[in-house]
Amino acid sequence: MSFDAKAFLATLTDLPGVYRMLSADGAVLYVGKAKNLKKRVASYFRENLSSPRIAHMVSQIAHIETTSTRTEAEALILENNLIKSLAPRYNILFRDDKSYPYIILSKGLFPRLAFFRGNPDRKADYFGPYPSSWAVRDSIHLLQKMFRLRTCEESVFTNRSRPCLLYQIKRCSAPCVGLISRDDYAADVQMAAMFLLGKQQEVTRRLTKAMEEASSRLAFEQAAIFRDQIQSLHQVQEKQFVSSAKGEDVDVLVALKEAGQLCVNLAMIRGGRHLGDRPFFPINAGESEAADATAAFIRQHYAAHPAPARILVHPSPAEDERSECEAALAELACRAVPLQEARTLTQKAWVDMALQNARLAILARNQASAQQEMRLAALQEALQLADPITRIECFDISHTMGEAAVASCVVYEGNRMKKSDYRRFNIRDIQPGDDYAAMRQAVSRRYDSIASGEGRAPDLILIDGGKGQVASAFAALADLGLTHLPMIGVAKGEERKPGLETLIFPDDREPLNLPSSHPALHLIQEVRDEAHRFAITGHRAQRSKARKTSTLESLPGVGPARRKALVARFGGLPGVLTATAEQLAEVPGISRELAENIYSALH
Repeated sequence: MSFDAKAFLATLTDLPGVYRMLSADGAVLYVGKAKNLKKRVASYFRENLSSPRIAHMVSQIAHIETTSTRTEAEALILENNLIKSLAPRYNILFRDDKSYPYIILSKGLFPRLAFFRGNPDRKADYFGPYPSSWAVRDSIHLLQKMFRLRTCEESVFTNRSRPCLLYQIKRCSAPCVGLISRDDYAADVQMAAMFLLGKQQEVTRRLTKAMEEASSRLAFEQAAIFRDQIQSLHQVQEKQFVSSAKGEDVDVLVALKEAGQLCVNLAMIRGGRHLGDRPFFPINAGESEAADATAAFIRQHYAAHPAPARILVHPSPAEDERSECEAALAELACRAVPLQEARTLTQKAWVDMALQNARLAILARNQASAQQEMRLAALQEALQLADPITRIECFDISHTMGEAAVASCVVYEGNRMKKSDYRRFNIRDIQPGDDYAAMRQAVSRRYDSIASGEGRAPDLILIDGGKGQVASAFAALADLGLTHLPMIGVAKGEERKPGLETLIFPDDREPLNLPSSHPALHLIQEVRDEAHRFAITGHRAQRSKARKTSTLESLPGVGPARRKALVARFGGLPGVLTATAEQLAEVPGISRELAENIYSALH
């Protein structure tokens, strides 16, 4: 049955909200937000749509769901959450789940300068966000050089008896041992805060005045310190070859469609200083234009991250889209956040730099993709496979003397590691330390659904191990009727040196040793090493969990109340271990029979 748009539109409200367009099989095609649900949804059913892509999407609509919200800002946040959780086919999707780093100045008598990543609170003063951890650490090093603020943890600061190495190299004024007064340190903290806020000229003016006053008092050592600070400040200002004297906070957002790629590049200007760029490559971009990408990025990014004073965009979204974005940003930030095109020479320089970095990111991505395709082709040729390789799955086993055995399965697809398809298997019901049985169990559990006709089968299976592990894995495939799937083992070479690996086949073929410079071997090593990393991190987590679990928690019939009673009576696990069954039976809630069971379990 075709979708009756006219009847559906008659039921819609004029309130703001979010709409979800679904296909006949229930798949979500598109998620969008609207200041006015009725007007926005109606715009999809006009005769002349903005693009063939949108027209194709509308032709597949079988149902539309809506959620009204109180404000447009709430709609923006809900839209962002739904896009990330549902990943609709026709939404331009940006993966930007990582939090951005900040510089913090803590509270207290001698505030600490530090790196911070997370949700800001009121326990410190926060400056940022910065586009990368490198930008934060570089700025911290500059501030240490100029103002000599401490960066040590509180536990270290309160227990120092003599200055540390940072004092010796003139990166800290040693407030921990009283080598600077509280007032002088507070003045340095104020200067650092002003610098981070972009007030470099005011900082220079104050330092110059302090230097002249110290010289007039004949305090030449103090004057030399101020002189060095001024020189450092001048060096920083020279380093920031594109900067603004206004000390403004601006995001420069550019989108570039070139060489088959669509890249959105975000450059951050904080305190008038250019802090760096971060490129984003959206998913589901299809035939979307650059202006569509900037609008999608604004809606998704600033629903999760704080907006600066204003945003420079290139190219600018369509007028109605731009107005809606500005209204939503204003509501989220509780102030106006204008979206502007570059006007001044400085702004145009920022945009030009962002565009150049977007071009470089596209070039690097395409070169990396071409290299990966070359490695895949070399691997196909080396293994004499008839079909191209697009998906590789690799298995590894990790344990410590048989304890907490964990198997990993990592996936390489689309010219990169596909972490969303990674799997770990906690190995059970085998003899501890039996790697062959562990491998067989992991392969069997992974491909049981494939044998049932569900999921995507790999084009190549890698086994981290020699003949025994390969034989066990192949036996598991034989049980499932999947022996047609290509498989090789990767046996470590002499002294486990990279480049000396031997490729083991499950059939009668002779082992293969590729040259250490062979691109196929490089790809195998990359995937194998990732499988090893994923397995060992899972194993360590399991082992840590097991060792942190109290022996009392594993006792049959002993719940939280009885554990608490046992600990209260005997003072902890050592006391329980030395207690007799008769003494255990004296604990309230512990019967004679249960006491004997506890004693037997512990001895």
